[in-house]
Amino acid sequence: MFNVHVQVTYKDSVLDPQGQAVQKAIERLGFEGVSEMRIGKSFEMQVAGDDQEAVREKVAQICDQLLDNPNMEQYHYDIQKAGTTR
Repeated sequence: MFNVHVQVTYKDSVLDPQGQAVQKAIERLGFEGVSEMRIGKSFEMQVAGDDQEAVREKVAQICDQLLDNPNMEQYHYDIQKAGTTR
């Protein structure tokens, strides 16, 4: 069993109006030194299996077919054997 964390964000070439709005709010609140705010989606799942490479392939297929829009978004994921800490 593996614990998987998937992070989906807009590609750098895609405007992120929600991220820009949050960035402006941070500045209005007086926080300095924060830039390049991007908004994304986070997914947590457990995937059964003993072979990490097979789990990696399955997660990539799930991301490609369901979790991200390949025209606008990119994804990154972290896979940990269940019972280990990050």
